[in-house]
Amino acid sequence: MDSKALTLMFKDKIIPCTIGRSGACPAEDKTEGDGCTPLGSWPIRGALFRPGRSAPPEGFALPWRWIGAQDGWSDDPADPCYNRPARLPHPYNAEALVRDDALYDVIVVIGHNDTPPKPGKGSAIFFHLWNDGQPTEGCVAIAREEMGGILSRLAAGDVLEIF
Repeated sequence: MDSKALTLMFKDKIIPCTIGRSGACPAEDKTEGDGCTPLGSWPIRGALFRPGRSAPPEGFALPWRWIGAQDGWSDDPADPCYNRPARLPHPYNAEALVRDDALYDVIVVIGHNDTPPKPGKGSAIFFHLWNDGQPTEGCVAIAREEMGGILSRLAAGDVLEIF
């Protein structure tokens, strides 16, 4: 497995995952754009699904919504809405959530740097689908098949552990 690959633990299962192109770093050292995945235990906040490519499983227990072409996520430390959903076009830099590839067909939003967000300490650290094990920009990614098995078991209070 690639040196940027780690594992994550969900309930009783350890799952291969990919992380940021720069590896992992202590959460307190995370900075915007560094390509580093923050180590720690992160609460799962909810999920975003791309219509026609994914859907929540029956009985999905977390808040969720569909994403469309207008959906983005602010990654600009100067934005008062940094590390929050953004409507595109946005006056500050924001990552588009609808992509040409499948990475964001399912996005599980995790609670990294969100209570409240500290500008420049990392944004859009998601749990999403991987691209054949390729490193991410700082997110945690797994195979679609593994994500399918996790989604049906997610519940309020769950955390994503990156170690």
